[in-house]
Amino acid sequence: MPQAATPVSFSVQPPLSLLLLAAADVVLAVQQGRSLTEALARTDTALRPGTQALGFHAMRQLGWADEIAGLLLKKSPGARLAALLRVALTLLKPAIEPLPGMPSYAPHTVVNQAVQAAADERKLAPYKGLLNACLRRFLREQEALDRAVADKPRARWNHQPWWVDRLRADYPEHWTGLLEAANVPAPLALRVNRRRATREQVMEALRAEEIAAEPAGQAGLVLAVPRPVTQLPGFAQGWWSVQDAGAQLAAPLLAPRDGMRVLDACAAPGGKTAHLLELADLDLLALDVDAVRLERVEQNLDRLGLRTPRVSLRQADAADLDAWWDGRPFDAVLADVPCTAAGIVRRHPDIRWLRRAEDVARTAKLQAGIADALWRTVAPGGRLLYATCSIFPAEGEAQALAFQARHPDAQRLSAPGQLLPIAIGATPAAQRAGFFYALFAKHGSIAKNR
Repeated sequence: MPQAATPVSFSVQPPLSLLLLAAADVVLAVQQGRSLTEALARTDTALRPGTQALGFHAMRQLGWADEIAGLLLKKSPGARLAALLRVALTLLKPAIEPLPGMPSYAPHTVVNQAVQAAADERKLAPYKGLLNACLRRFLREQEALDRAVADKPRARWNHQPWWVDRLRADYPEHWTGLLEAANVPAPLALRVNRRRATREQVMEALRAEEIAAEPAGQAGLVLAVPRPVTQLPGFAQGWWSVQDAGAQLAAPLLAPRDGMRVLDACAAPGGKTAHLLELADLDLLALDVDAVRLERVEQNLDRLGLRTPRVSLRQADAADLDAWWDGRPFDAVLADVPCTAAGIVRRHPDIRWLRRAEDVARTAKLQAGIADALWRTVAPGGRLLYATCSIFPAEGEAQALAFQARHPDAQRLSAPGQLLPIAIGATPAAQRAGFFYALFAKHGSIAKNR
């Protein structure tokens, strides 16, 4: 699962021209196949908060900006200037309803600063006049230009056409709402670490800093306005973790109890691992194929005070049992398998541009292999929770049905199944990303839901 990017409040510290250029570089990186998280990590620290705000906003409007730019430019003067034009256009697009975290500037400011950004770069400077002409033409003709691209799926929905077609087929009654919800910035959701704090304690600390928050779920809090997480009270003390409300449902489904042997098979960045350890004293093994991301798991556990001798971290492919399994069965296994992440595009708006149509079938095959392998490690009477952050049924319900058909010793237990994103018209506390959960018990002494 992709590493969650933390929403930030946007404030102008560096000149807008520098932020526009940095955001253009981020957009260009995504267009070249790199993730937004990776691209932002390479951004100058002083520019990163503002670049993130602009970059996230640009990702949510990139399909529309691509189509508009195609009308304004008959021939591209280069990828970097084209990316700068697109970022500037997304800031000029009139917002029907401004949302928290959306950057807002006067149109003349955007134009002047975009031109300044080009002028400050030797290779872009020859094209500053062209950029100025394109942006001013958009301001003069924006209604006509909008009409010209209105029937194009990329412009209308800001997703690739294959994604739109897939949602229309999978959710004929809800597909438009799902696409619209994907462009709403997600609230900042926290999960309180009950080993170190109570929800009331965290809320009181937030109130003392005049930060509004509401309780959500069993241990969650949702901020009314996102803030940089390291600046929130309790971060250094390990009082809480950042975790979507939908993701907070995973650990309780496994009904962890003191003394259980538990496997988190695709653990990074460690949110669900930590939640399991907050709920019970476990012998837990956290696996991940990515060594760098596994370091994030260790860092998170250290901050939360959950790293103990009973917790093991290991780099390994979960499907390759010979590489890591000692033959001792687990009482509970969390299979938070790799997926297209189609359910978390609100938090990762670059995903819609990085994924390809063939990725759904590819990840589905990978998921089935991991689930089948992990089932061998479950003790009789134990549980396996199959989880994804996708809303494509091929990665969710279809997988669960096929898994049960392949494994007659698997009893499906009560679990949420497909959770669709909730965004438009909902309070911050009621919002969530899209997840799928299927829970299975292995025949033997059948585990009962609690």
